[in-house]
Amino acid sequence: MAEPEGPEDRKPQSDEARSAFTPPAGVQQTWVPEEEHPTSEFAVPEGFAAEPAVEPEGSAFAPPSTYSVRHPPSVFTPVHGVPLAKLSVDAPWQDRMRTLLKLPVGDRPVPDAPAHREDESGPAVGRVLDLTLRIGELLLAGGEAAEDVEAAMFAICRSYGLDRCEPTVTFTLLSITHQPSLVDHPVTANRTVRRRGTDYTRLEAVYQLLADINAEAHEVTPEEAYRRLAEMRRNRHPYPGWVLTTSAGVLAGAASMLLGGGATVFFVAAMGAVLGDRLAWLFAGRGLPEFYQFLVAAMPPAALGVLLTLLHADLRPSAVITGGLFALIPGRALVAAVQDGLTGFYITASARLLEVGYFFVAIVVGVLSVLYVAVQFGAQLNPEGALSAVERPAVQIVAAMVLSMTFAVLLQQSRATVLFATLNGGVAWVVYASIAVTADGSAVMATAVAAGLVGLFGQLIARYHHTSSLPYVTAAIGPLLPGSATYFGVLAIAQNNLDQGFAYLAKAAALALAIAIGVNLGSELARLFIQAPRTAAARRAAKRTRGF
Repeated sequence: MAEPEGPEDRKPQSDEARSAFTPPAGVQQTWVPEEEHPTSEFAVPEGFAAEPAVEPEGSAFAPPSTYSVRHPPSVFTPVHGVPLAKLSVDAPWQDRMRTLLKLPVGDRPVPDAPAHREDESGPAVGRVLDLTLRIGELLLAGGEAAEDVEAAMFAICRSYGLDRCEPTVTFTLLSITHQPSLVDHPVTANRTVRRRGTDYTRLEAVYQLLADINAEAHEVTPEEAYRRLAEMRRNRHPYPGWVLTTSAGVLAGAASMLLGGGATVFFVAAMGAVLGDRLAWLFAGRGLPEFYQFLVAAMPPAALGVLLTLLHADLRPSAVITGGLFALIPGRALVAAVQDGLTGFYITASARLLEVGYFFVAIVVGVLSVLYVAVQFGAQLNPEGALSAVERPAVQIVAAMVLSMTFAVLLQQSRATVLFATLNGGVAWVVYASIAVTADGSAVMATAVAAGLVGLFGQLIARYHHTSSLPYVTAAIGPLLPGSATYFGVLAIAQNNLDQGFAYLAKAAALALAIAIGVNLGSELARLFIQAPRTAAARRAAKRTRGF
């Protein structure tokens, strides 16, 4: 039997195993084996009596001891004290979906009365997400704001039973995530928007499909929705190419008469716009970017205006050039950019503003190139007196209505919406001229007020028909676009008067922002204070399905 080891027989400790409190040389250390004190440093000291536990240790998922089934909390309030949103059953589905999207997923209320389903299995989650992305792609490519696209995507998912969904919209990417519960894996799908086109007839058809999906009176299966989407893509535009080209010319001619031109100026401005439109189509057919399309489209009107100046014709060359710019200024893109910024979609708003900036620079470069050559040849273009204010109320009101009508045709609107857009454009010009011309008020304020009325009226008629407000608003803001300020700025820069040129361009930017903010404010006022009328097609709540 082995003898116990003494202190002198123990193996010496390594430097790593020695304590940091080892006494110095000459001081005796009392060694105590660790086995004699196997307690932890968290043990209760001697002489201290621990209090008995209030309640035994249980599961983390057990209800608290203070919770009573008979007297439960009346309402759940988040940490920051924000109450749950109260949704009105009379509000349109767009407003209800916007309200739900602003809430966290855990705070969104559960549907009160899910719709009855004969088939409890329901459609596949992947098909519902793919259908949602395809519809969102058409909306975003058609010019809808990011908030409206997210509301539409969220409404589709909830209509087919996917309550816990999170749509995400950026300028070129759509994404949606569905997580059935906290313990299930999320399913995410995305889609890239590569082509953009203005076709408000297709946009109206998409909104009609959305209304049918969200209506209790309709039972739209995913297969039927796919079929209707395929029909939308196959349908031709409501107007042929020659009608669009003619509309571009008439629009420029009406804009020139709006600024004081006569019949000859109308014809010259129309011819310049037609040439610019054909050049833009030629460049588009060759696959060149839109920047160069806008650049070449702005050159023919400027060239014809310079030609009138060199011929010493007693006409208004500035009205010819300005009229040709009205069809090129991206008014709807600017309105959508400002709306995205006001609603919190800053990435999408920045991308849209950058796109508008590129188009604006293309227009400036196109006109500036022609004007610079004209100045070198001695063309006398006067930015101060070239375009004086002319009061012709009857002619200008008719010109504003014609401008809005042709703008609606260029946007491929249905014939049923062209009439209202025309009347709305006439009202916008009457309001603007009353404040800016008759009352000699601020042009920026007059533009904002007129654009606000356009947005208000457009949103009201859109809520009545349960469709998008774009067909009723975009064409109506045509008479308010800052074509003359843009031309004056470019002309001053061409004559090496940079201070005056940048001042005019800043005024053009201010007018454009006034249009965008006015339209958005009018739309928000319509949503805030006025409810849509109840009709047979209106739905009480989003239709739900279960069983995934």
